[in-house]
Amino acid sequence: MASEAFEEIVETFDFLDDWEDRYRHVIEMGKAMEPLGEGFKIPATKVDGCASQVWLMPDIKGEGPDAIYHFKGDSDAMIVRGLIAILRALYDGLSVHEVLHTDAGHELARLGLDEHLSAQRSNGLRAMVERIRTQAAGAAEGV
Repeated sequence: MASEAFEEIVETFDFLDDWEDRYRHVIEMGKAMEPLGEGFKIPATKVDGCASQVWLMPDIKGEGPDAIYHFKGDSDAMIVRGLIAILRALYDGLSVHEVLHTDAGHELARLGLDEHLSAQRSNGLRAMVERIRTQAAGAAEGV
C-alpha cells in the first residue's frame, strides 16, 4: 500500500549498497524539506519520546475515514528531519483510513532502518508514527 514517493525511496535504498550512502541520502532528504514555521513549533505539535526536538503539524482535508492526511514536520537534528521526510513519503496524501492500515514497521523495515538506527532514534521514529496514527484516528472519528 506504499505510495509512489515511498517506493522511490525503497528503489534508491536498493541502489545504494552502503549504509553510509543511505544515511547521507536520508540527511539530504531532510535538508530538502521545507522547514516548519517557528509559530508551529509549540508544545501541541511537539512529539514526546524523541531524543531530538520533533514537531509534526497535521493538515487534514475533509472529514471521516476518507479525509486526506497531510502533515509538515521539523526537527533540530538533520537525520531526524530526513526520517520525517521518509514518513511524509509514506503517509502524506493517504486517506486517514489508509494511514491507520499502513504497517509502518513493515514498510520502514524495507529500508533497513530498523537495523541501522540507534535505540533512541528507533524510539523517536516509533513516537512519530504513533503521533501520525493518533492524528489520523482522531480525524477518522471526526474529533
